[in-house]
Amino acid sequence: MSLHDDNKQGLIEWCKRGEPMIWLNAAAVTVSTMAVIGLLLLLAVRGFGHFWPASVVQAEYNLPSETAVPILAERVEVESVPIEQLLSAGFKIDASEPFVKRELVKVGNRDVGGADFKWVISDYLEDVQYPRDVLVIERREWGNFYGFLQEVKEQGKVVANTEADGPAALLDFQARVERASEIHDRIAKIEKKDIGSINYKLEKLRLKERGLSLDDDLSAASRQERETEIALSRAELDIQYKALQAQLAELYTQWNRDSYTILTSSGQLREQRMATVVKAYQPNAMHIGQKIVFYFQKFGEFLTEEPREANTEGGIFPAIFGTVIMVLIMSVLVTPFGVIAAVYLREYAKQGLMTRIVRIAVNNLAGVPSIVYGVFGLGFFIYFLGAEMDKAMFAEALPAPTFGTPGLLWASVTLALLTLPVVIVATEEGLARIPRNLREGSLALGATKAETLWRVVLPMASPAMMTGLILAVARAAGEVAPLMLVGVVKLAPSLPVDGNFPYFHLDQKFMHLGFHIYDVGFQSPNVEAARPLVYATALLLVVIIALLNLSAVALRNRLREKYKSLEM
Repeated sequence: MSLHDDNKQGLIEWCKRGEPMIWLNAAAVTVSTMAVIGLLLLLAVRGFGHFWPASVVQAEYNLPSETAVPILAERVEVESVPIEQLLSAGFKIDASEPFVKRELVKVGNRDVGGADFKWVISDYLEDVQYPRDVLVIERREWGNFYGFLQEVKEQGKVVANTEADGPAALLDFQARVERASEIHDRIAKIEKKDIGSINYKLEKLRLKERGLSLDDDLSAASRQERETEIALSRAELDIQYKALQAQLAELYTQWNRDSYTILTSSGQLREQRMATVVKAYQPNAMHIGQKIVFYFQKFGEFLTEEPREANTEGGIFPAIFGTVIMVLIMSVLVTPFGVIAAVYLREYAKQGLMTRIVRIAVNNLAGVPSIVYGVFGLGFFIYFLGAEMDKAMFAEALPAPTFGTPGLLWASVTLALLTLPVVIVATEEGLARIPRNLREGSLALGATKAETLWRVVLPMASPAMMTGLILAVARAAGEVAPLMLVGVVKLAPSLPVDGNFPYFHLDQKFMHLGFHIYDVGFQSPNVEAARPLVYATALLLVVIIALLNLSAVALRNRLREKYKSLEM
């Protein structure tokens, strides 16, 4: 036999052993893993790099045939573009090179220049410097401001000047910023918590009063007594409200006491209120340790604070909270219904044509587009079920809806319905894998069918139930389309959990990380400012889904080890 025939025979044997498929599967897994790792790295670099305090460059932008423009900005992005693209856009520049490097810089000062991002051609940046005294001011409105601190004022009078006082002026400025932030927090607490609680109680009194007017069976004496109680309670709340308003007036006076003047790159002198400042820092004067500390502070603010500036500034805590609480409620709703349906189909239903049709219907429901579930949730749960609940239990609040409007409850129920087929199929598969001899042994020992199901079959099938729950959580946490119809909003003024009875408000609207990504990425008026937040929020959503799934996986593995001995 020739060498060629030996090689051919060896190749045939190699294929018969199935090794090509092993290598092909290994290659597919490797490529998929690398793609996932690459995606996560891209999200991490583009998103979490946003919190690093970038150095601020000062330069003259001197295009040919145009007046030189002073620039004070952070460098955000660098790219190479064809020279023809710039020439066709009207730029009169040197055309000796086929490609030109341009940079996206964040110039801030939106209230001065109108836009806080600008593209510049790198070759025309002259006299580039990194001044140590440049100040970056993060504001509550209008984004960042870049400039050089000149004066600190108290009630319009100069109390510190950088020329005369040097570094002491900056220290005084930072102290007054901290003071203003503390007052802002106190104002926010009074407005949101204290006055919010009073308003909530006043609304409850108004609804109680209207309920009395709708109750025709109530006697005149009882009506008069309850109306007197309501009036006394309202008078007491009005006294508390006026006291809080007086506190607020005093706090606002203190909050607006201080101001500062700052010099822009163009030489303009601007005076601004200290109350508008969130944070101020000098990135060019910070060493690496200070930058690391600053980075983690900014990242912590991103996780724990509320959004600002059309969701392009601040944090995303309400979206994190809304996502997690919705998934937990959905899990509590979908698991028992899915398990009960699977137990009936596998253990009690007669295995015939009708049962097969039901299983086919369940499998088909798993492939229905999620937006269809959203439309169903809007039409059935909100407009029908919620409206009927309002008529039966919240008549005094009508025509303002309570449950007849999108909210956390209906969003969770809609997603529970969406993921129900997954839990049913996974639980059925788990029930089918339980050995028949275990059931027969339990029945032979005198247990009823229900006892066998409860004490033997369901515990052993619990890992499969957890598998269904894991798949349900993975799908529900990332859904956006149905939530846009049944409860999620761009910005929720308050969390669905607070100190007002019943403390957990399922009727309230909420924020969601998936919708937050869509809103910031596609609906933001400031695209460049929103882009890094899209990456950071997307990675955070992946991490939250992974944590929820890992928790369920750990519980499933524990249950699997617990009941493994029964299967042997």
